[in-house]
Amino acid sequence: MIQIRIHGRGGQGVVTAAELIAIAAFKEGKISQAFPFFGVERTGAPVEAFARIDDKPIRTREQVNNPDILIIQDPSLIGTVPFDRGCNKDTILIINTSKKKKELGLNFKNIHTIDATKIALKEFGKNIVNTTILGAFSKATSLIKIESLKEAIREKFEEKGEAVINKNIKAIEEAYKM
Repeated sequence: MIQIRIHGRGGQGVVTAAELIAIAAFKEGKISQAFPFFGVERTGAPVEAFARIDDKPIRTREQVNNPDILIIQDPSLIGTVPFDRGCNKDTILIINTSKKKKELGLNFKNIHTIDATKIALKEFGKNIVNTTILGAFSKATSLIKIESLKEAIREKFEEKGEAVINKNIKAIEEAYKM
């Protein structure tokens, strides 16, 4: 079983990112689940969401305490929340930042950086990086195909219209290429 933990702030689409991972995995015939962890937080407060992917039924429903993959949507969380709790040297870190790996000073051997904020501002005009960072997730892990991610976006955002779907697809494609 692959366990994924996503850190971000309220309003950044952390929960939606976990749901899109689960939908994309399901479209590839895998068993998946996604769920959030937050209380009465408001916009801007730290939020976590989780996803699991496996080839067999997933019986556990608790939070992801020892992630195989850690996604950080908001780099300001580094040094503010214990985002790396339960991680080990093999945990894959995907982080939204304009900094280079060496500049981060993090003790992970497998770090992938993407300036998802820059892409999101260009495509959406606001700092909502959830779909953008999933393009980097797809490339870095090969866990889900970008085509499945596009299908998940079409399904999840169907009611928001073709323009929103196309912007999100363009954002993940750009992140995937980086």
